[in-house]
Amino acid sequence: MLIKNAWCTWLLAVITVPALPAHAPGPAATGKVWVINQSSSLCVNGSTNINKFACEIPDYDHTDTLTLSKAKGSKEILLSGCINLKIQSFDCHNSIMTHDLRNTLKEKLFPRMRINFLTLSELPELTLTPKPITGFVNIELAGVSKRFEVNYQASVDEKKCIHLLGTRDVNFSDFNLIAPRKLGGMIKTNDKLSVQFHLKITALDNL
Repeated sequence: MLIKNAWCTWLLAVITVPALPAHAPGPAATGKVWVINQSSSLCVNGSTNINKFACEIPDYDHTDTLTLSKAKGSKEILLSGCINLKIQSFDCHNSIMTHDLRNTLKEKLFPRMRINFLTLSELPELTLTPKPITGFVNIELAGVSKRFEVNYQASVDEKKCIHLLGTRDVNFSDFNLIAPRKLGGMIKTNDKLSVQFHLKITALDNL
């Protein structure tokens, strides 16, 4: 009788102990994919002591993707992906200026400029009217990588194409480069450049 009571007590304890979860739940995350279209472009605006110039890559030479993700309760958007731009594709609309820029950017040693996208301050509100947001990128140029905060204007057109226009001032010296000079130093290119890129994006998923 004593043994039977002990068995019943043990069985009741086993039944009433709550089951433990297999693992503790982590923060839920969601994501989406943006496809960067080939019609995306980049422009670099600069100046010398006598004039201004604009050098552009009018078309991206292939398609890339960006992955967006966030944890629930977080406003910041994490980005994974990059674009690779051929230095040879820069066109300054002047053969001498184009040649000088490509040489200054060490095209033969480092034939591509790479922009790695890191974050957006928030998921952009996509409307026909551009909305301002910010984000961080790494720019790799001439063998040097630097992190910058970029100002964006985000919008969507009637065809549901997302437009992300980013602007950021950088310096030749940020990448250990010396601005070009001509005619024995009489024509001097200023160190500061304004980089503007226009990403045209197709969204594959909903965030």
